[in-house]
Amino acid sequence: MSQHLGLSQTTVSRALNGFPEVNETTRLRVQEAASRFGYAPNASARRLATGRLGAIGIVTSPQSRTFDPFFSTFLAGLTEGAARDDGDVLVCSAPQGEEIGYRRIARIKNVDAVVLTGVRIDDMRVRLLSHLGLPVVTFGRGASSIPHAFLDLDHAGAVLRAVELLFGLGHRRVALLGGEARLTFSEQRRSGWRAAFLQAGLDAPTDLLAEDLFDDGAARHAARHMLQGGDPPTAFVCADVFLALGCGQAIADLGLAIGDDVSIVAHDDGLDVLRADGLHPALTTTHVSLRAAGRRVAELASELIGGADPSQLQEVWTVDLIFRASTRPPRKRR
Repeated sequence: MSQHLGLSQTTVSRALNGFPEVNETTRLRVQEAASRFGYAPNASARRLATGRLGAIGIVTSPQSRTFDPFFSTFLAGLTEGAARDDGDVLVCSAPQGEEIGYRRIARIKNVDAVVLTGVRIDDMRVRLLSHLGLPVVTFGRGASSIPHAFLDLDHAGAVLRAVELLFGLGHRRVALLGGEARLTFSEQRRSGWRAAFLQAGLDAPTDLLAEDLFDDGAARHAARHMLQGGDPPTAFVCADVFLALGCGQAIADLGLAIGDDVSIVAHDDGLDVLRADGLHPALTTTHVSLRAAGRRVAELASELIGGADPSQLQEVWTVDLIFRASTRPPRKRR
């Protein structure tokens, strides 16, 4: 290929491997020729030339519910994003604990960077990885004082908008059904829920907050308990579509109807296994694509590996609010 283009092998190699000293015109010529001739660089040679291993790592443990639909959807996007840069994702099992897994990665040097999910309020993993010399991108914002790359969603803003929508319809008793309380996105959702009440001049009803709900059965139990109370909620905001499904079951258990009697707003991550617009009635949702988030995290990891300043690789995505049939004014307002 170098003979065909009239370029040195070094220039062709540097163009294919993205070295910045190759001008854009030359880079495009080389890439077009590579595509025309069906050329793909040898992975081992590329690693020697760039110093990159071509892989990003993500560590799992038996307690992390590795194959839940949320993780698998994010992982699919992460893999797609890495593949765009001719990279791979290495899923590292750590049955003895995450810290041991990270130390093993640092010791055997089999990835260029590590992706963290399930960011916790008191998460020390960023500090550990920094100490181990491993570049890190987190999906979620932690409280670490160490500058690091991250992608997060505006969870507080999403719940704030959901509750404001319900307030606008006339609801005042709005419950929040959440997931794992120790995770930062749960903290942000609580913050958004409380902020909505504060802005409306109301006290957030602590009896209408339930967290650490991990499936539809737990959500069903929590929602039914609230609905059977002396001052039941007229609307629910649910952390995901599975919790909304359980909430809907609780509403039906009591002979009530979603929308007509009790409204629901759910957060929708765009999972293929359970579509919010495919339920009856269709759910009003705050929506973002978890798969797209995975792709973007892979891109951030690539930029970080390429030498970008981690403090410049920090993004917070806004969340869409999609109005559907599961939200209506409370009966007393009709």
